[in-house]
Amino acid sequence: MEREPVPAPADAAPAAGDWMIRFDQVVKRFGDLTVLDHLDFHVRAKERVTLIGPSGSGKTTILRLLMTLERVTGGLIEVDGRPFSHMPGRGGLVPANEKHLRVARRKIGMVFQQFNLFPNMDVMRNITEAPVRSLGRSREEAETRGAELLEMVGLADKAHEHPARLSGGQQQRVAIARALAMEPEILLLDEVTSALDPELVAGVQCLLRDIAQESQLTILCVTHEMHFARDISDRVLMFDRGRIVEDGPPEQIFGEPREQRTRDFLQAVIEAG
Repeated sequence: MEREPVPAPADAAPAAGDWMIRFDQVVKRFGDLTVLDHLDFHVRAKERVTLIGPSGSGKTTILRLLMTLERVTGGLIEVDGRPFSHMPGRGGLVPANEKHLRVARRKIGMVFQQFNLFPNMDVMRNITEAPVRSLGRSREEAETRGAELLEMVGLADKAHEHPARLSGGQQQRVAIARALAMEPEILLLDEVTSALDPELVAGVQCLLRDIAQESQLTILCVTHEMHFARDISDRVLMFDRGRIVEDGPPEQIFGEPREQRTRDFLQAVIEAG
């Protein structure tokens, strides 16, 4: 797919706002379908931002671009003040190659809707394999950290179980520990409780609230759980058709939304619940 040209920014240093994530006129198309339409948005370092909106509005595409599972069609993504989707080339910036992306995404961890654990590995191996292979940690060092993380997520006694012997909620806790084991600066959460049985949702949400409040992570979350969005967020963005409709603190978005589209969406969520 042909990508729109991107000029090099005048200064690659972090902006005065200290943005950790910056989307600058980002376009993402799948064939004739425009999923993100010249999107501008920013997330500050250590800020917790939640994306809400109807299915198909582009929320998960944002996370997939940050995980380099998709490439931008146009525009520029920066992470920690440096080009992420692109890299320096002759005459400006050019689309990033795999080496650039591999280094750039080390700052980012993601917890997916589906747990994506390796079924042939026990819990400890699921958590430690990437730190050993990608971060160069010794097996002993990785397992020490893995034990700490399992303690934190309440699964200290499950280190040598295989995923098939765990409940959905336990598997998602392992996935959270695995993401944190990579020592990310940014944590992406993609509908992390939507695949769980209702009685397991509260426990995982409580764990993530504790992580959000106690860590120094920048968190970008996509969820249809409005109570969770209210609790975990410093800022909430309402998306529709690849654009931001409304941007504000959770008490304003959920208490006094300014835009009719936001009010309609929240009313539909309440009625569906």
